[in-house]
Amino acid sequence: MRVDVRVTAEADELRSLHSWLRTDPDVRKSSSLTLEEQPPEPGQMGSLVDVIQLVTDNGWSAASFVVALAAWKRTRPQDPRIEIRRGDTLIVLTQCSDDEIDRVVRALEAPGADAAPEA
Repeated sequence: MRVDVRVTAEADELRSLHSWLRTDPDVRKSSSLTLEEQPPEPGQMGSLVDVIQLVTDNGWSAASFVVALAAWKRTRPQDPRIEIRRGDTLIVLTQCSDDEIDRVVRALEAPGADAAPEA
């Protein structure tokens, strides 16, 4: 399964989240994390980190992943919005309440969420 994570903040925040997730033992043992970059705009120097791509195996726990996201988010001074995309399903993590965490976990675990959008 592939999950993409975006943070609506500066690129340093996405790098911070990537580092946080790489140190989480539950996330690290069942997934591969990479930072994906978008090509630079004309006149822009270098590329921008755009998304964290998470590729998981069968032992992956959506609950552990979402709890790790929420824990990181709570440490941030500017309360970034986290967008999680699995297939054509987009989920937003904003407040990190127990209800919201449960909703995000259910959405990630939903059957058929891996279906690719039609071009």
